[in-house]
Amino acid sequence: MIASRRSFLMGAAALSAAVVTPETVRAMAALQAAAPWALATADVEADIAPRAMRLVHGRAPAGLTGTLFRNGPAKFRRPGGSATHWFDGDGMMRAFRINDGEVTLDARFADTPKRRWESELDAVVTPGFGTAGDARARVGSNDAANAANTAVMLAGDEVWALWEGGSPLALSAADLSTKRFVTLRDDLKGMPFQAHPRYDPDGTVWNIGLNGDKAIVWRLNADRSLNSAQVIDLPRASYMHDFTASARHLIIVLQPWVFERQGMPFASRFAWKPELGTQILVVDKADLSRRRLFDLPAFSYFHLGDAWEDASGAIRFDVAAGKDVAFAVDGARVLVEQRGVVAGEPAVLKLVTLHADGRAELASSGVIAEFPRSDPRRAGLRRRLTVHTAGERPDQPLPSGIATWDWDSGRSDAFTFGDAQIVEEAVFAPRGADETDAWLVAPSINLREGVTELHAFNAARVADGPVATWRADVALPAGFHGIWAG
Repeated sequence: MIASRRSFLMGAAALSAAVVTPETVRAMAALQAAAPWALATADVEADIAPRAMRLVHGRAPAGLTGTLFRNGPAKFRRPGGSATHWFDGDGMMRAFRINDGEVTLDARFADTPKRRWESELDAVVTPGFGTAGDARARVGSNDAANAANTAVMLAGDEVWALWEGGSPLALSAADLSTKRFVTLRDDLKGMPFQAHPRYDPDGTVWNIGLNGDKAIVWRLNADRSLNSAQVIDLPRASYMHDFTASARHLIIVLQPWVFERQGMPFASRFAWKPELGTQILVVDKADLSRRRLFDLPAFSYFHLGDAWEDASGAIRFDVAAGKDVAFAVDGARVLVEQRGVVAGEPAVLKLVTLHADGRAELASSGVIAEFPRSDPRRAGLRRRLTVHTAGERPDQPLPSGIATWDWDSGRSDAFTFGDAQIVEEAVFAPRGADETDAWLVAPSINLREGVTELHAFNAARVADGPVATWRADVALPAGFHGIWAG
């Protein structure tokens, strides 16, 4: 089916019709002191002008030049009403610019219709993933609710701020100023374009957008122009934040967190039904009508690693697999409340193998992990290395370190800072041909100093700790996803 707005319901009516529930604050949590990790969801009140970061540890790696663009929520609370979920804060794009050993940091809010209206009201009124909103919301389209707060995509001299339910938002890569919502074709304006595109070695970009049991499959050319957009049917209406791809296939993981009712906030539409198990839909890139379906025991997830295929036709990919959706429903609310116990067990890094004969296997590494990433030059190709965040515990609900996992040797190479740091997703900055011949670049929040830091690790020796650390004079809240432009 060729995609059109008429053939793919965007759900704006459901957003605008269910915004009457006021925010609530847990009475018990209000009696407790702010958590030590409260800086992770602190509000930023204004854009961050460019400023130098100071080298406080090690020596700047020779040849490390480029920019780490990162996105994440940075404004949650207003006097007239606040966001009640981590995923619903106003998006702020960050740029860590590294040149000849010197690092600068700048950050700007995405200038969305949502942010402009709520700034005028001085209240968060727009419904979101876990925030109900109220009757003052202006939601006439998907992009009226677009927080532009989740991930980043490079597009020439622009960076695109990605969300889950609407269009990419184009910002200037030079100064992070907002330009426009991206319309890939006039009749597809405002269609969902999710936060985790996948890349072919030739620069082709694949992405999906969801509406219930249908998905729009986006295919973009290397210059970010539209190649095709096609709607496919899914076996179930399941919540998903990510999908993955091998050289020849798209892999859509349908966890048993399934659509059950209309209403807002968005997460309230879904019910966790582990008895359904997890389904994995494999779609041929060359012919989207050619599909295979695999079954696995139930697991929840937000993030998948890049997939690859071997000579036997088996498809493999990694997943930060969870036990249930307690964090998504309740834990991320506590993060914004900044006090209380964060619900949910940490995810574990696991490997999914889909055999050509229809069998599916799920093997655990045994290591706590989130935000799995790999060498971008191997997207869709065989690899052995996954980099991920590490160090989460029940009393430390956010990562305190990074690690790599070698799928060939079954070995972990990890470093943790301890309770004084919250570490964010790391990205590869490649140097040589091997996967380990790269720098891993990751920001953190130094809770003791109350500032943001940037670290560079040697991918071959992560356990040695950062080879260089730069420190800012401001603290930015924890972001979600980034990309390296080198």
